[in-house]
Parts: sequence; C-alpha cells; structure tokens
Amino acid sequence: MLSIFAKIELHPFLKETISTEHRLDELIDVIDFLEHRPIPSTNSILIRNNEIGFMVDWYNLQPPFILPEAIELNKSNLLGIIFAKLANYEKAMEHLQPTNPSLFKELDFINRLQNGIHLEPQELISNYTPFEEYRLMHNNAIVRHYSIEAHKFDPSKIAYYYEQAMSCAPNSEYEAYTICHYAQFCMDLSQSETSVRLLDKASALDISEEAMIAVKHNLSQAWLQQLTVPYDQDLLERLKSTLWEVLEAFEKTNRNAETGLLLLDASFVANISDSFSESLGYVTRAIRIFEEEDLRHLAGNAHYRKGTLLYTWAQKGNPQFFKPAIESYQQALKVFTKEEAPDVFADIHHNLGVLYVDMPSENTKKSIWAGVAVSSFDEALNYYTKERFPYQYGMICNNYGNAFTKFPKAALTDNHEKALFYYQEALDVRTADYPFERAITLLNYLEASWDVGNDPENFNEDRFNDMIAKAQEVKRLDVSTDMKKEAEKHLNLLKQLEEVS
Repeated sequence: MLSIFAKIELHPFLKETISTEHRLDELIDVIDFLEHRPIPSTNSILIRNNEIGFMVDWYNLQPPFILPEAIELNKSNLLGIIFAKLANYEKAMEHLQPTNPSLFKELDFINRLQNGIHLEPQELISNYTPFEEYRLMHNNAIVRHYSIEAHKFDPSKIAYYYEQAMSCAPNSEYEAYTICHYAQFCMDLSQSETSVRLLDKASALDISEEAMIAVKHNLSQAWLQQLTVPYDQDLLERLKSTLWEVLEAFEKTNRNAETGLLLLDASFVANISDSFSESLGYVTRAIRIFEEEDLRHLAGNAHYRKGTLLYTWAQKGNPQFFKPAIESYQQALKVFTKEEAPDVFADIHHNLGVLYVDMPSENTKKSIWAGVAVSSFDEALNYYTKERFPYQYGMICNNYGNAFTKFPKAALTDNHEKALFYYQEALDVRTADYPFERAITLLNYLEASWDVGNDPENFNEDRFNDMIAKAQEVKRLDVSTDMKKEAEKHLNLLKQLEEVS
C-alpha cells in the first residue's frame, strides 16, 4: 500500500488523478501530512510546494538508490512514480516516456537493481546541484557495490564514492543512510572494525528514531561478525541489548521478515551464551513468522538453524532432542533440495547421518536406523567428493567411520573393517597441516582396530605395526596433552599384546 502525504487542498487533484486508472485508488492512501507524520519508507510519497519528493527509506523496501530531491507535480509524473513503486514499469513507461523520459530512466535504475540487471555507473544522471552531487556520489557507490560486473568490482573505488557521499550529504539523515550502506559494504569485505567505526559516527548524529534503529541494526550485524571464541562477555551483553531494542522496533512497525531474521540472530547469541530454551524460543518464533508470510526459503533456513541447534544440544547429552532435530532437518530438506541447493542438502544429510546413528532406539530398530544413516552419509559424500572438497570429505568420512563402529553387528560384513576404510579415506585428506583433525581420526582408527575381526590363532603383524605407527604419529603432532596420553595408552596396550603373542 502506498501513501501520499500532502496538504488537504491538494487532495482533490491527487484523488482525481489516481481515479483515472482503474481501481488504482484501492492501493493508495491520500493523507494530510499536517495531521500524520510521513512514514520513512519508499512507500511514502511527499507533495510539497507542488513538487513530488521522497522519504529516506529506512524500512529497506527497495534498493538504496536515491531519486531526485524534487519532481514537478503533474499527472504523468505522479502516475509514473506510483506505478514504478508498485513495480508496474510498463505502466510507468506509458506515462513517463512521452513526457519525462529522464525520470523513467531514474525509476528504471531501481527496477534493474532490484532484478539484478546490469547497470553501468556512467548511466547515472545529475545536474550538479548540491543535493544532486550527493545523490551522484551515493548512487555511484550503490551501483558499483551491487550491480557492476565482477571483473570491474573495485573496493577502493566503492569506498571512495561512499566517503564522498558522506562528506557532501545535505543533512544528517542522508549521511546516516550512506553510512549504513557503507558499513554493510565493509561487512561484505569482513571489515567489521571499520563498520563499527562508521556506525559509531552515525550514532552521534542528530537523526530520526527510525534512522537510529537502522544504525543499531547494522551495528549488531558488525558485532556478530566480530564474535570469536572465547566470546567477549561485554560484547555479548551489548549485542543482546541492541538486538532486543531493534527487535522491539521492528515488531512495533510490522517489519515481519526483518523481525524473523533478527530472531535468528538472537537465537544464535542465546545459544553461544548457553541459553538453550531462549535460543529455541527465538528460532521457533522466526519459523512461525516466515511461514505466515509465505517466505519459503527463509522458513527453510530457519528449520535448518533449528535442526542444528537441537542437534548440538542432543550431542551434549540431551537425548530428547534427537527426534525433533531430525524432524527440523527434514522440513529444511523440503526447501534445500539436491537440485536447488546441493551443498546445503549434503550438509543436512551429513548431520542426519550422525543423528540416526546416535539417536537412542530399541535394539530391534537399530538396523533400520543404520540403513537410513548409510543413505544419508552417501548423499553427503556424493556432493563433498575427495577431489573437490577434501576438508569436508575428511570430516564426513571420519563421522561415517564412527557410525560403522556403532552399527549393530552384521552377519556378512565386519562393520569395523568398513570403519577403518572410511578412517583411512579421512586420513588421506586430513594431513599434518590439520593436526587436530588428523589426530582425532588417527585415534578413532586405533580404537576401531582393536575390534576388527582378527584371527585369534595368529598374530596380525601388519595391523600391529600399522597401529604402532599411527599411535606414534599422534605423539608427534602438535595436539593437546590429552590426545598424546590417549596415544600412549594404545602404545602400552600394544606392547602388552606383543609380549603375550
């Protein structure tokens, strides 16, 4: 729904103009701006001094492209702008191409940015008034940030245009608007410290409540990027407080999709703070919002997050979460199919494989779950191959090996032999460059080697030497004392075995 804010004496002309298009009045409110404050979003159109103007779009309803400051109020301009804001660019062109093609071109820039259509900075228009100079700098930064061809992407030039736009912004509101998008650009480059510095500057400006919420929202995203183990407790507290303030503002203004995304952030922060029930509550609320808004992919992502949250807590000794974790992942797979998102599909199946193996179940059902687990691990390895993704391949093979050590005894095959096969596959890619990961797999291999079906009548010298070599390698790796002690334990047991053989 669009809103046009104008003095009451202009309402007859505005309503008459709108009525010339069939049922257009059903999509537009004409409001007296002396009675109601305009909402700072792209869905607000301002009429002042017989000119059409716009609000800074703090609601992020369209690409952050800034239109001219004032456009002559007439029938064709008004209808062209209305239809463009309703994303009906054919009707916008019908009204503007004969009378004001330059305005249509400006509006079409937004359309192209929205739909990922290539846009060259040289196409931008300006008449070099002070506002236009700012607009040209800001829009140059936006186009180069979001639309330019990959081989022309130049971070230093984008930063230059953002800096220039900040320096010539006509007021604090526009300066804060540019800063927010500059900060997002820095976050895209993983330069969160620069983002925080910029946003701290914006926080000190005299800006509207909506602008301050946008600044705090961006600041929370920059802080999230700065979180590393061990977590800074002061930063976590600031982050929680800021997220809650922004969340309340988004809920109050019915910014439902953004509220859902913020709830996912809050869920993550609560989880790393070991507030499991709080984290689960946030992600569950996010799922409800996304499903109510029919945001299929966001709902799928939230189900994936929920599954991972429950998976983590199930692995921490909370068996009641195995089944709901599986259910959440299965919901996510309805969105992240093998065809649409093969990497996420594979990640989910990897986690499902672990869950199927570890989930408590009756002995009579363990073989069924083992079969399902094998299917999921195979799905994961179909995507994460040794040649293309060696690190992920090693991780999955290590867990696949663990799974075989937990499967019920098979009549025709030795599960521990299969475990050793997958551990060796993991070791092929978990080189000494990854000492922690390699040590884990070496120790798993040693543990499984004791349970492989050996001939009790004969001493298996090859396996003995293999185990000695692997235990000694763990002791040479740069790993924890506990890991080295575990390797020493195996060496002592092997020494005892040699003595009695």
